[in-house]
Amino acid sequence: MSTNTATLPVGRYAYDQIDRTFLSQRVAQFREQVNRRIAGHLTEDEFKPLRLMNGLYLQLHAYMLRVAIPYGMLGADQMRALAHIARTYDRDYGHFTTRQNMQFNWIRLEDTPDILERLADVDMHAIQTSGNCIRNVTCDEFAGAAADELLDPRIHAEILRQWSTLHPEFAFLPRKFKIAISGSPQDRVAARFHDIGLVARPGPQGRPVFDVFVGGGLGRTPIIGVLLRDNLPEEDLVAYLEAIVRVYNAYGRRDNMYKARIKILVQALGVETFREKVDAEFALMNRADYRLEPDIVAGIRARFGIPALDAPADAADTLAAGRKADPAFDRWVRTNTHPHRHPGFTSVVISIKPDGGIPGDVTADQMDVIADLADGWSFGEIRVTHMQNVVLGHVRKDRLHELWRRLVAAGLGTPNIGLVGDIIACPGLDYCSLANARSIPIAQKLSARFASPELQERIGRLHINISGCINACGHHHAGHIGILGVDKRGEEFFQLTLGGSAGNDVAIGQIIGPALPEDETVDAIARLIDAYLVLRTEGEQFIDTYRRLGAASFKDAVYASA
Repeated sequence: MSTNTATLPVGRYAYDQIDRTFLSQRVAQFREQVNRRIAGHLTEDEFKPLRLMNGLYLQLHAYMLRVAIPYGMLGADQMRALAHIARTYDRDYGHFTTRQNMQFNWIRLEDTPDILERLADVDMHAIQTSGNCIRNVTCDEFAGAAADELLDPRIHAEILRQWSTLHPEFAFLPRKFKIAISGSPQDRVAARFHDIGLVARPGPQGRPVFDVFVGGGLGRTPIIGVLLRDNLPEEDLVAYLEAIVRVYNAYGRRDNMYKARIKILVQALGVETFREKVDAEFALMNRADYRLEPDIVAGIRARFGIPALDAPADAADTLAAGRKADPAFDRWVRTNTHPHRHPGFTSVVISIKPDGGIPGDVTADQMDVIADLADGWSFGEIRVTHMQNVVLGHVRKDRLHELWRRLVAAGLGTPNIGLVGDIIACPGLDYCSLANARSIPIAQKLSARFASPELQERIGRLHINISGCINACGHHHAGHIGILGVDKRGEEFFQLTLGGSAGNDVAIGQIIGPALPEDETVDAIARLIDAYLVLRTEGEQFIDTYRRLGAASFKDAVYASA
């Protein structure tokens, strides 16, 4: 494998022939297992663990295949492969999840080997996207591009991916295990809501150090993770994380799946006792076997392609002139771009939340458009966000207006990032066998209700998160306004929480009162937002008004008669 980064795919780790041979063998292995299931030689109970190891779920109406997108990084060729799968094997669309993966909801069992083979052709797979193992390591969607970044977290995310994939000791943990990593002072990965959250920065002699948070999570028992270790040296990163997972594997409960996550273990033992056990395990390990020497890290880094960032000196002036001449473009730049480390570039967030649309759903044609735009504007690189949007990481400022016009033409130019229309929602009862209520119709109605770009900007920063059940795949606990679907004697109701946040100001939303019937929920939220617009002080965002005044000021509005 060449280490000439100019020849490597930008932004993602380049596979070599060993990786590709492994994927090919894995597909052949699963093809045989599928054939045995179809022929009746394997029962569903026998087949279930085999399909889960390959990301294949059986949902309400069909099989669902969850495709891994390591730390959210995709190439244009990979996006076109996903479009092909959507068009050929699904109903012409896919769904971006809050774990930076893609799901296909209408898959036939007999097609899955061919789909996995198509994925392997572009260095993709579905391994460890399900089951009680270490799942996809998630990462800042602006990694390697953000102006405020201290350290590119993708390199260590890749190291952790290689460490955790098919780790023989961690194939059957008490429950699924999720790791997130950030290299920015601004938490854009919800680090404190993960089993392990890592915040990286340069340490002595420029080598990275990590703050390690453990025991965070959402679900039926939302808990904010605790700081287990600060300034962990890079050389000990893998050893220390292995010590944590060993302790969890040894002491985590297996008798009750609802009590099996590491957050429950940390709470049960107490953080000091948990830390003692991790330190004891860490002390027993032969650390030389795990040490991340600089040359090892450099070897991983060398397999990431680097964009050639070269922009005209007047790129920013060209952008400013375009914004002045076109108010709609100016609004989109305000909402859908993020500061880049290079002054001539910016990062673009493509909203997958059109007015009245389904959060995270993208058609095959739109996937092809995004791939073409990535090739034309961002070195063929695409990022998927845990907010269910897509990022083009490196766009020249003088070419931004042309990109925006192309996005608008494709129905991908919605200017709502961070605003009320940028709703996170799980698939809910429309697809999921665990759900109690439908998340999607509520998201669509809210999105349509607040479609006006002017109104959205006037409301300001506001996160609405919707989950169709207590498992919280829509992260409702972390929403400024959280919406949880519940079942009451066969009818769908929705419980509201207020004040949640997944950022540096991390907080768990508090239940405001009784759950509302489905046909009253959108109106109640509209009244709540109207109340905020009246109560806020100049320049105050929703979350700040809520924290200043508390829930009582909003409760009357929510439960007032329409």
